[in-house]
Amino acid sequence: MTTYAPPRPAPFGRALCAMITPFTDSGALDLDGAQRLADRLVTEGCDGLVLSGTTGESPTTSDAEKAELIRAVRAAVGERAVIVAGVGTADTLHTVRLALAAEKAGADGLLAVTPYYSRPPQDAVEAHFRELADACGLPIALYDIPGRTGTRIEPDTMIRLAEHPRIVAVKDCSYDFLAAQKVLARTDLAYYAGCDEHILALYAVGGAGYVSTVANVVPARLRAVLDAFEAGDTPVSARLQQRATPLIESMTAAGLPGTVTAKALLNRLGLPAGPVRAPLRPADRETTDGLLRAYEELVGSCVRPEGAVSSSVG
Repeated sequence: MTTYAPPRPAPFGRALCAMITPFTDSGALDLDGAQRLADRLVTEGCDGLVLSGTTGESPTTSDAEKAELIRAVRAAVGERAVIVAGVGTADTLHTVRLALAAEKAGADGLLAVTPYYSRPPQDAVEAHFRELADACGLPIALYDIPGRTGTRIEPDTMIRLAEHPRIVAVKDCSYDFLAAQKVLARTDLAYYAGCDEHILALYAVGGAGYVSTVANVVPARLRAVLDAFEAGDTPVSARLQQRATPLIESMTAAGLPGTVTAKALLNRLGLPAGPVRAPLRPADRETTDGLLRAYEELVGSCVRPEGAVSSSVG
């Protein structure tokens, strides 16, 4: 059997979790819970953790809380995983301040979303990311998620930004698979699937891995998709991706933000999560019951190379 050799580096690892930010019942930052969750995620297959991203409720955590979270998670996982800090804001100067604070707190890399609300044109988008990359010493992943920001990082902009030595990766939530392949073909950027349904598809055309919301609850199941593909067993990899689809749909495509669904399921499973912060609202009982059913259906079975069903793979 031929072993798959990834064609490009994965600067932040291959299996990354967009980690939720645990809060206490009163809504305060739960650093102990964050450490326990981070340790579990790394133990069960995550190479890296993205903190204070979309799933981490970055719009409603303070700058001080973001730095505290990095320090706490670093203490919990040590050098076992890469820590990527979300630093994207609508304000270039604020973004730079967050980046410098994240570097000081012990982050290994940065995730920077396109400035939102103001909808800057492409020359301004490019200037924003260049100013960030010039100001800090950490490698940067560009976060392309126009459905939330209102602004794409257009492929030609991405290609120009790839010339900067500290801009090394992309978290792709553009839902533009052609554009992703265009950038992959013309740059050395490491492309990470930011949408769980694209994990295998993007990896198969040269992506570096994924940054997953669903990995908060099933880190080993999603890592197995990459592992099977790397082992040269594409049919098993495809079946593993397909088996995860109902949970992916329940958590990311059923009308609620992934933060809400991930925390609802983690809470039901007795894992660190706590409430979401306003303006988000918790999932109702019916929704949470549905999430739990999808989770139980996934973890109750797995795919062996011959296609047989087993319950032994975690």
